[in-house]
Amino acid sequence: MTAAVAASVPVRPVVREAGPSLPALVGLEIRKSLSTRSGFALAGVSLLLAPAAMTLAGAAGENFGGIAGPVAVVGMLSNLVLLALGVLSTAGEWSHGTVQTTYLLVPRRGRVLATKTVAVAALGAVYSAVAAVSSALVLTALQPDLAWTGAGRAVLAVIAAGAVFAAMGAGVGAALGNTPGALTGLYLFFLGVMPVLQIVKPSIADAIDPGNAVLNLAQGRDQTSAVLLLTAWLVVSLVAGAVLTRRRAVQ
Repeated sequence: MTAAVAASVPVRPVVREAGPSLPALVGLEIRKSLSTRSGFALAGVSLLLAPAAMTLAGAAGENFGGIAGPVAVVGMLSNLVLLALGVLSTAGEWSHGTVQTTYLLVPRRGRVLATKTVAVAALGAVYSAVAAVSSALVLTALQPDLAWTGAGRAVLAVIAAGAVFAAMGAGVGAALGNTPGALTGLYLFFLGVMPVLQIVKPSIADAIDPGNAVLNLAQGRDQTSAVLLLTAWLVVSLVAGAVLTRRRAVQ
């Protein structure tokens, strides 16, 4: 009798979670970033701004002595542009209302943020690599006698910073959920607050400025402190983005 009762009870089938893999989602996010006019424009600016600045600086006739320093400085221009790439990837979803579709396809918000972060970091690294190498080649063509000492380290520092800055933008964009607000806040900090603080309180500015950390990495100075500072900025921005995204209602 027990066997008959057990046999009459319907057994629910085991449902396995199905969905796109993380590499597939990262590829999708990369294609999304490249398929919009804003994403295409950011790609062009980040690739061309550093070589253009290097062309102007080299044509001015100033002798830099070496390639490492100028590559790091103009590379930071590309990295600042890449902040916008990260912001558009996350905050753009909320500003344009496409976040509903995104979370219907992938309901786990943490996974969505992780996917976007990896995608923009990969794009940022590629864009920075092209910009740094092309800048070095431009300066070499203009001033062939410059020393290449430390140039490889400078290029690697710019590439790593490109990935970090793009991921930072994604974290801030996710935290604020508003594209204009995130972009205004980031560029006001980097282009307004930090230069003023560098004049008023240079010790504080050196301690908290991620741009200064990139320059130190590129030139082989205080590398441990620079890595820790960039890591702190990256972790804080992404944690804030993850926490506030989880609490924000999708409308």
